[in-house]
Amino acid sequence: MAMLKIKKGDTVKVIAGRDKDKEGKVIAVNRKNNTLLVEGINMITKHTKPSMQNQQGGIVHQEGPIHISNVMYLHKGQPTRIGFKFDGDKKVRFAKSTGDIID
Repeated sequence: MAMLKIKKGDTVKVIAGRDKDKEGKVIAVNRKNNTLLVEGINMITKHTKPSMQNQQGGIVHQEGPIHISNVMYLHKGQPTRIGFKFDGDKKVRFAKSTGDIID
């Protein structure tokens, strides 16, 4: 399985699709399908039956998955590509536009 460059908690900008140019925080990463859930992006409506957790039921708005290739990492407010390099003996991510270490 390939190493994904975007992690949960990162801030990303959508570069393609219906929500182009919107920004949000990554909620979840699905490594199997290479998709992300991003706050406020690709909102879908889901019709739910009443249950123990949701007594009312009805229409629920929630985020839908978006492919990882349709987003870019935001570093200091600018979208950038991410690379990997070794800092001593530790593998770290860095912003290719500035060369700054991300984590």
